[in-house]
This record gives sequence, C-alpha cells and structure tokens, in this order.
Amino acid sequence: GFLRTGSRDLCDYLELPGRDFRSGPDAAVLASPAARAVRSARQVILESVKHNQGFLDIVNDAKSRVQQTDIAGYQAMTAQGKPHILIDVREDNEWAAGRAAGAIHIGKGIIERDIETKVPDKAQTLVLYCGGGFRSALAGEALQKMGYRSVISLDGGWKAWKEAGLPIEC
Repeated sequence: GFLRTGSRDLCDYLELPGRDFRSGPDAAVLASPAARAVRSARQVILESVKHNQGFLDIVNDAKSRVQQTDIAGYQAMTAQGKPHILIDVREDNEWAAGRAAGAIHIGKGIIERDIETKVPDKAQTLVLYCGGGFRSALAGEALQKMGYRSVISLDGGWKAWKEAGLPIEC
C-alpha cells in the first residue's frame, strides 16, 4: 500500500463509499487533509469521466459477442469451484492503487502481445475486469479473435468488485 495506517492501507478506506472517517483507530489519519484531498480529487476524476458515443458503440458491439457476468455470477462460478484466471486489464496506475485479490495484471494495451506467454492454454477460462466492464469487453473480443474460447467480461468491473466487498489487494 502507499500509506500505512496502523494495520491497514489508506487505499482500503478511500475506495469504500459511505465510510465513516469520524471514528475508529485510524480516524486521525483518515480525516487528515491529505486523505481528504485524495478522496476529493478521486471523486472529481470519477465524475468527469464521460464516455463518447463512438466508444460506447464499439463496447456494445463487443459485448454482443463476449460473454458477460456480473458479480453474483462470478461469485457463483467461484463457489462452484470453476477454474479460471482473473485478469485485470486496467492501466498500470489503476492496478497499483488496488486490485481484486488473486488477479494477474495484463493491461488492455499489451494483452494481445503478452497473453500467449502468460496463458498459453486457449481453452482456459479467462475472467477479465477493468474499471466498469467496458475495456474488459474490448479486450475479451481481441482474445477471442486470437483463439481464446472461454473469455468472460466482468460487468461492473473494479467498481462492482469493491461495492460487493470482495477481497482486494493494494
């Protein structure tokens, strides 16, 4: 993590909506001007992200050909013990700030170049996630074109993962 607060990382707290920063063992650090500034800047960035129509069109086209699952579907898949590889296709800085526990990182910009080295078995089930499920659908479509036969895009991505309270690593 980038800032230790007792036994926890600051990123564990800054990513959780509705977190009460007024009490608890790390309240002073988490209520600090630096922590407030990070939360405020992150919110401004998230609110400013607007997707262009052309991007949404190609995402929706990809989603029509790439299997989608939501968090409940992913949890059911893992509960049934279905083998898979969880792949984070977000940018390096997004990965560094926090990620789904157990995921490997192959960014969308290099996935076509590196996937065959990291996952040579094209029958292996791959579950891809990004911030919200758009980039993972695009990456999934590229992998299908490369011959990967069991590619799933996690609808809702990292945002849904965190909201569900699933394990994360920083």
